[in-house]
Amino acid sequence: MISAEPLIYILIFVAVIAMVQGVYLVIFGKSISMDGKVNRRLEMLDKGGNREQVLEQLRKEMTQHMRSQSIPVYSLLADKAQKANIAFTPIQLILLMVGVTGVSFVLLTYLTGVAVAIRGFVAVVMGVGGVYVWVSRTANKRMSMLGEQLPEAVELMVRSLRVGHPFSSAVSIVASEVPDPLGTEMGMVSDEAAYGRDMGETLKTMAERLDNQDLRFLAVAVTIQQTSGGNLAEILDGLAKVIRARFRLFRRVAAITAEAKWSGNLLSGFPILALIGINLVKPDYYDEVMLSPYFIPAALIVGAFLVLNIIVMRALVDIKV
Repeated sequence: MISAEPLIYILIFVAVIAMVQGVYLVIFGKSISMDGKVNRRLEMLDKGGNREQVLEQLRKEMTQHMRSQSIPVYSLLADKAQKANIAFTPIQLILLMVGVTGVSFVLLTYLTGVAVAIRGFVAVVMGVGGVYVWVSRTANKRMSMLGEQLPEAVELMVRSLRVGHPFSSAVSIVASEVPDPLGTEMGMVSDEAAYGRDMGETLKTMAERLDNQDLRFLAVAVTIQQTSGGNLAEILDGLAKVIRARFRLFRRVAAITAEAKWSGNLLSGFPILALIGINLVKPDYYDEVMLSPYFIPAALIVGAFLVLNIIVMRALVDIKV
């Protein structure tokens, strides 16, 4: 008899991630996604919000997670939630984990026959892990898109400066012309500068919040020009070339290290896939071995080696540029 429980676990976990994404889009609508041609800030303004209210709402969303790092366990998620700009509040994310855990437990109860303690443990892993995977994927996607948009945004600033616009107007043009995620970020910079905050300080705060080195370069260039003078258009033109060169180098490094990364993932994932396959074909294959007192220690040792393999392989290919 073939056991379908491993496949059920995988399907439930995939369904959990899809459900989290669906709930997020239902609550916040299409404007929260990153594939729109008009950035979220402009959509909020078009819907009747005034500039100050929109700025306050976006500022709250973009800083709420870092202020909640003191919450137990949530600190593991706060940094990625901050980069992903998740509109859910920390409390809502925690409640979402609880809700997804409950749904997972119900599905496991109806679709599997394992013990209650095991169902509870697996449900917690799926609830917390599903939300974490979703937030992590969203953060990686957002930061990747922002990195791709930045050179074009800086070049747009350069063209604006060369036709006579001040830097504040150049930033405002970027905020109006560039889609999310960079469009809304630059819109916040433009609004804060309009309300009296120093432009260099605002850019530095954004760079630190997003932990982006290229944005730090932009903030430093603007700050130096404000204090020492110089042709900002030429400075930013050079910066755009540097950012593009760094981007090409990152892509080249990623291509060179891809084989090693996938080899590490394969070496760590193959034993698990083999275990699932054996369990599907012959569910009683390990029944006699499981009675041995050495089974659990051996399984823990193998699991530790698999995790260590991933850590070592990632450390070998983590090239700092």
